[in-house]
Amino acid sequence: MTLYLAAFFFFLIIGVPIAFSLGLASLAYLVLTGNVMLLMAFPQKMLAGIDNFVLLTIPFFILAGNLMDAANLTQEIVRFSQILVGRVRGGLAAVNVVASMMFSGVSGAATAEAAALGSVMIPAMRRDGYPPAYAAALTATGSLLGPLVPPSLSLILYGVLTGTSIADLFLAGIVPAFLLCALLVGYALIKAQREGHPLPTPVPADERRGIIARALPALFLPVIIVGGIRSGVFTPTETAAVAAVYALIVGMVFYRTLSPRRVAECFYETATMSAGVMLVVAMASMTSFILGIENIPQAIARAMLSLTESPALLIILLNVVLLVLGFFLEPLAALVLAMPILNQITPMLGLDPVQFGVMIVFNLMIGMITPPVGLCLFIVSVIGREPLDRVSRAALPMIGICVFVLALIATVPQLSLMLPAMFGD
Repeated sequence: MTLYLAAFFFFLIIGVPIAFSLGLASLAYLVLTGNVMLLMAFPQKMLAGIDNFVLLTIPFFILAGNLMDAANLTQEIVRFSQILVGRVRGGLAAVNVVASMMFSGVSGAATAEAAALGSVMIPAMRRDGYPPAYAAALTATGSLLGPLVPPSLSLILYGVLTGTSIADLFLAGIVPAFLLCALLVGYALIKAQREGHPLPTPVPADERRGIIARALPALFLPVIIVGGIRSGVFTPTETAAVAAVYALIVGMVFYRTLSPRRVAECFYETATMSAGVMLVVAMASMTSFILGIENIPQAIARAMLSLTESPALLIILLNVVLLVLGFFLEPLAALVLAMPILNQITPMLGLDPVQFGVMIVFNLMIGMITPPVGLCLFIVSVIGREPLDRVSRAALPMIGICVFVLALIATVPQLSLMLPAMFGD
């Protein structure tokens, strides 16, 4: 396994994309260990990794998010957020976080959220006198709300890999997301008082009703997703298709901002994004095959048990390992790679699979705002035109808040299991 890891990090260091690094490292391992005959299984394992009907939800949900974003939904959500929380000192920072929470129900992906909201909020906060690095860091951290609420692509993938109910996973992430949102808003308001951030311009009273009316159709999308699956009216895949059609109708009929040309562009963007996701999953599946050959999951499980048999200490150790893994790997790839190992360890922890899924997904997502492979940090750094090191330093207190929420998810089952139990069958 050392040979595989050496090849993988070599390809990463020379700038090969993560998906191809996984595939090339697998290829190098099989050739250098004399398992050339197993190369015949390479395409079969790749196809088997993505040959799951539920994975069709990913391109449909990506399409729904792209259509909503193309319909200028971001502007509507920001204006609606200003009505809710934009009337206090540091209100624009609070608007940033609340808008992230609302946009999460549309995008389902942290990178899409960071790009869409960052292009609006970072310049606006800069104009109002906020430090650009702080504005970028807050936007990046707020983007982690996306993978916690429906339609979270990471929770979908976890459900596919483990057979866990996607509807339960969608419900389980909502309370932790609201908690993280509240803590980030509280941090922003305390920082505003301490550093004298500006008071925002209030939204005129005669405009509020129109803003609310324009935002509600977009905010209704998560209700369709969760309600459709939980009520049994739609399967997860059918719900994703309904969400995409709903987004198309809202953009073309209600907002009237989607032209046929822009719709075609959304389909093209969806195809390229979906292909990227599926390529990562396919390549990571080959790596999982190699892990099985080497019996790595069982070896790691035995090694952890040799250190301690306490479930609490195992949970702490597991979270530390996953946080380090998230520093170097994109979350979807890390999830596919880690699941064979996690499946061996899960029975020792005594955690509900739904709670465990939310914990794992959120843990890996924290890597999106930490160097060296923090994609959300790179996105907001480019948008804010700020050096990555400044944005990283500004994000440190917010990373601490995320780790605190992660600890609560791991130790307080009710935080993630309350809504699935309340709306259970």
